[in-house]
Amino acid sequence: MTDPIRSRPLSAGTAMLLLGCFFAVPAHAQSAGQGSWTPKSMLSVARNEVVARTVNDKIYVLGGNYGGTKYDLAVNEEFDPATGKWSERAAIPTGGNHLGAAVLNGKLYSIGGFTQAGHKGGTTSFYEYDPAADAWRTLAPLPVGRGSISAVAVGGKIHAFGGRNDTEMTALHDIYDPATNSWSAGPPMSKGRDHMVAVAFEGKIHVIGGRFGASTDKTGLHEIFDTATNSWTLGPPLPTPRSGGTGIAFQNLIIVVGGEGGEGGKTFNDVDAFDPKIGKWTPLAPMPTGRHAFGLAAVGSAMYVLAGARGGGGREVTPEVLAFTLQ
Repeated sequence: MTDPIRSRPLSAGTAMLLLGCFFAVPAHAQSAGQGSWTPKSMLSVARNEVVARTVNDKIYVLGGNYGGTKYDLAVNEEFDPATGKWSERAAIPTGGNHLGAAVLNGKLYSIGGFTQAGHKGGTTSFYEYDPAADAWRTLAPLPVGRGSISAVAVGGKIHAFGGRNDTEMTALHDIYDPATNSWSAGPPMSKGRDHMVAVAFEGKIHVIGGRFGASTDKTGLHEIFDTATNSWTLGPPLPTPRSGGTGIAFQNLIIVVGGEGGEGGKTFNDVDAFDPKIGKWTPLAPMPTGRHAFGLAAVGSAMYVLAGARGGGGREVTPEVLAFTLQ
């Protein structure tokens, strides 16, 4: 690790303080819904605006920033939940924050992202990572450069939604076909937004929450794209409108975790689960503290919240990792 900031290990005191922040939360914070949270091995250094995905039971945390000191991180760290160990893997060819990411056919894809502060420097970068070879390759660029983009793989293709082209919100829906290494335009979202969640479930893609402008211009909008009919419908809105959270398909539920956009720069600790079979949202046990700009990934019976910021914007950046289980 050549970056002098990355080479700084956490002191024992800092680690204990972070764990102390976890356990100092009143007990009632864990009783508002099903599930429980447990601290796990932290990242080597605090960073936010990251993205995380699981490949072959390992979690990869990509890109981000160091909370106001470097905005185009190319860092690729691998977390093995079975051992609790972190490993440095091959860096992304060019870094960024607010990346999109997807997993398809055992490969990890990094999409777009910002390279500057203030949601600036949106890129068209599109890379494929092979964990077995620990190597990246460059693919056909994203048609329009942007960050705060949401992406997901379904039906053998990658769908990339929305995002911000520096200052302009987009409603774009781009579809990547790995067979031809090319992008095509899909039906756009109803309104331009970014910082939202995209989750695939049984052939449909749920695009939830986000913002139309500033973090206070948040939404609970829930749009569902059906890949079979190539069309959009509306779903029940997210109970607490917010942006900057993360979502995942976990144990037959679509779960949206955290976010920002509250009064006075508040972050949210809300965890909401949507059951597509009954079309209903249910609150789960909240995170111990509010957080946004983190990675979210699942392995086995647990999902993991990785890094991010406890305060709005880039305040209170943390290396903390939390595991959530429903049992």
